[in-house]
Amino acid sequence: MSSWNLAERSRARYRRHFLVDNSAFHVERCMSVMQSGTQMIKLKRGAKGLVRLFYLDEHRTRLRWRPSRKSEKAKILIDSIYKVTEGRQSEIFHRQAEGNFDPSCCFTIYHGNHMESLDLITSNPEEARTWITGLKYLMAGISDEDSLAKRQRTHDQWLKHTFEEADKNGDGLLNIEETHQLMHKLNVNLPRRKVRQMFQEADTDENQGTLTFEEFCVFYKMMSLRRDLYLLLLSYSDKKDHLTAEELAQFLKVEQKMNNVTTDYCLDIIRKFEVSEENKAKNVLGIEGFTSFMRSPACDVFNPLHHEVFQDMEQPLCNYYIASSHNTYLTGDQLLSQSRADMYARVLQEGCRCVEVDCWDGPDGEPVVHHGYTLTSKILFRDVVETINKHAFVKNEFPVILSIENHCSVQQQRKIAQYLKAIFRDKLDLSSVDTGDSKQLPSPQSLRGKILVKGKKLPYHLGDDAEEGDVSDEDSADEIEDECKFRLHCNNGTTEHQVESFIRKKLESLLKESQIRDKEDPDSFTVRALLKATHEGLNAHLTQHPDVKESGKKSHGRSLMTNFGKYKKTTKSRSKSYGTDDEEDAQQPPSKEPSPLSRLGRRRKTMKLCRELSDLVVYTNSVAAQDIMDDGSTGNVLSFSETRAHQVVQQKAEQFMVYNQKQLTRVYPSAYRIDSSNFNPLPYWSTGCQLVALNYQSEGRMMQLNRAKFKTNGNCGYVLKPQQMCKGTFNPFSGDPLPANPKKQLVLKVISGQQLPKPPDSMFGDRGEIIDPFVEVEIIGLPVDCCKDQTRVVDDNGFNPMWEETLTFTVHMPEIALVRFLVWDHDPIGRDFVGQRTVTFSSLVPGYRHVYLEGLTEASIFVHITINDICGKSRQLQGLKGLFHKNPRLAASDSNPHSMRKRSLGDRILRRTASAPAKGRKKSKTGFHEMVEIKESVCEPAREPDGVLRRTARSLQARPVSMPVGRTLLGAWPPAPAVAEAAEGKESPPVQF
Repeated sequence: MSSWNLAERSRARYRRHFLVDNSAFHVERCMSVMQSGTQMIKLKRGAKGLVRLFYLDEHRTRLRWRPSRKSEKAKILIDSIYKVTEGRQSEIFHRQAEGNFDPSCCFTIYHGNHMESLDLITSNPEEARTWITGLKYLMAGISDEDSLAKRQRTHDQWLKHTFEEADKNGDGLLNIEETHQLMHKLNVNLPRRKVRQMFQEADTDENQGTLTFEEFCVFYKMMSLRRDLYLLLLSYSDKKDHLTAEELAQFLKVEQKMNNVTTDYCLDIIRKFEVSEENKAKNVLGIEGFTSFMRSPACDVFNPLHHEVFQDMEQPLCNYYIASSHNTYLTGDQLLSQSRADMYARVLQEGCRCVEVDCWDGPDGEPVVHHGYTLTSKILFRDVVETINKHAFVKNEFPVILSIENHCSVQQQRKIAQYLKAIFRDKLDLSSVDTGDSKQLPSPQSLRGKILVKGKKLPYHLGDDAEEGDVSDEDSADEIEDECKFRLHCNNGTTEHQVESFIRKKLESLLKESQIRDKEDPDSFTVRALLKATHEGLNAHLTQHPDVKESGKKSHGRSLMTNFGKYKKTTKSRSKSYGTDDEEDAQQPPSKEPSPLSRLGRRRKTMKLCRELSDLVVYTNSVAAQDIMDDGSTGNVLSFSETRAHQVVQQKAEQFMVYNQKQLTRVYPSAYRIDSSNFNPLPYWSTGCQLVALNYQSEGRMMQLNRAKFKTNGNCGYVLKPQQMCKGTFNPFSGDPLPANPKKQLVLKVISGQQLPKPPDSMFGDRGEIIDPFVEVEIIGLPVDCCKDQTRVVDDNGFNPMWEETLTFTVHMPEIALVRFLVWDHDPIGRDFVGQRTVTFSSLVPGYRHVYLEGLTEASIFVHITINDICGKSRQLQGLKGLFHKNPRLAASDSNPHSMRKRSLGDRILRRTASAPAKGRKKSKTGFHEMVEIKESVCEPAREPDGVLRRTARSLQARPVSMPVGRTLLGAWPPAPAVAEAAEGKESPPVQF
């Protein structure tokens, strides 16, 4: 019986709870119908429905359909399905006229990272019921799996999928030529003679010359034999080909630094991972079982204990970093994209605990949510609140902060308050919360199951009987000039084509001026991607609002984008600071810009706030910088755009840290990030900012750092700040910020890689050249800790490259440091991104560990981790020298990071390229200005003193900056050098922290 079938049988137990309400016979009948296929109508946005045959594949892992122009893409992994809803609940269904379809025949499948919807209509209610039941059954099995079962299942799925893709003629067999092609795709560089030899050894049935799937599994195991793991096993087994329980215990204690290892625990490992029945009977672990154990979650680089909440959750809210989202409702850019209530479900599912809701007056007295002054679509506020209520506490019960940006009239504010109270009910009741100290914020533990409304509160000098009052009106778009905001009250218009053409032209100009593509993630959402969406988004908007097409005004598109272009021209020559292309530097404003005094007047505009909405704000009162008084009060949340926060961090980092010990601070992206790109969160985390809000819909380096930050502590959305940031203060920009504290030394031996794929943007795809990989390790934390180092290049081997190199790092504050593993494909004219994995330093586990690359099923690198406490300067330490070295002399040279080895002529030529890493070079030390998404361009290599050529730091290009901060905001704080001249001579009231 194949390993696939065995795994399927073992997973049956995870679905038992689902069978309480569904008999096994009924579920199996659903599976049979789904695998046979059902004709359904597939609804698409702005197009007629398409009739397709939908079916479940034979292994019950993928939903597929045909016909399709892109047959390979016509599939949805069951793993990727987030939820299945019955009836006409999706946005696409809502656009269909009532009565078009029977709701009992409709259902929607939400899947993927961006909560895409597949909207289907069956011919009768029974078919819809069958599919809904079957899909929920499959999802129940996946959600109940433990990490080991999931790892085994994903491996089995990958193996089966690899076999099916290699089987070009679809006969269920692989011939020798198909096998050679598969080797090239997997980046395996073996002689054809060796491949044929393994092929013949695996081909044991009567049908000679081809491999069945079971024979292919044997062939794959032979090909995947790990030399590094075999040598490791031999070193602890006294040169035998297996480990006894006692030898395994010794390995776990000495190398993996595990405590309380018992014989029973080791026997349990043997029972779980050993594949040979003979070895199981002898209670020994062979090489296959040892390999399976080492590749299991038990030997992952991430501490398995950190998958659960392990930190103290009884401290005040201000002592935690809180996972926060910006403009949560948007699915893409800030200008044309769709708003969807489902985005709240998605981010809450990912562990976000602070979501944003922009409220505006809507038709028929119903408040709506959308991004103001843009062409983004609108959704009902009521739908957003219902979605939040449904998903807020599915993953964990720690509090959710609802950040409301209120632009509504008093009448619709009362409607907002009614919906909040009617839908959230006792989740808003904070009367029973005990803080223990009136001057202290409550803890996440005391607020479990509660929703905190963050918004404006009526001034205390107004009596309790006042039904409404004036409050300051700060808008996150205020840094954009008024004439740049899109408004719909115009006459005498242009055509849709003219508006779209103008926007497209301006966006193309922006693309040329600000190089913001994330080098590490070519698929990240950039202006280029925004251009592709312009036509679809604008057309959809004008279809829904035909009045815009008829009564539009030329200044709509023109004023919307012209000022972005104007503003860019004024910021071409900007000085460097601790942020580069992702951190916006303040500049002297252009001559036509309002003076700081008039800008203050604009910022101090007021709005009416009703008592009902004000009373819902308890511990999270939104305040502007001008309103802050050091009066000992708690419950204020100070909101900064990234640009203003950047200057605060630069000029008064220590005072800002002290302020964050009592109050909450929220930092959000600049309004000029129309592509929904993200800024670097590290500078703000380093000064204790709790709510650093990012665009969750935009994948890229910054979201990867954010995910890594909050994955620890059970991904509950709350991570405890370092003790030094909760009491006392220090300068995060100092060369030795915590001299009295011991530092940590990370000794990282990069041993090997496994099944590294070709780059995702490879020009020739699987037919491209076999990759030449190298590993880069980056430390991201306080400026003094930021540095990176890398291994040499291994030529023509992505399947099992061997590096065997040791990298050493010193970290002053490990509590906030992130360790980033990147794999690159070396190219003579640059380098191509293969994959990455980012882990918090505190979640690293010592010993031999696999680092699985994010989003890639089988790709990993194998490392050995040692963490030492050091005081003062320390020499680089070594692990087990020479364990994997063919030549022992190579190990000796590792002890000196600047030593030189004899190299072949080919090796020297390789290192004379612009991007080849150089052995024996110093670590690249970076400050905050290199901790951001860096657009790299090829430049001349710099020559080290030892004569080795290495890649130099590349030119940095920054994004458009937002408006500078006048002294009206910073008060008595000394102005930054970039704005000193602009601020000179201006008087303004001080801001106190």
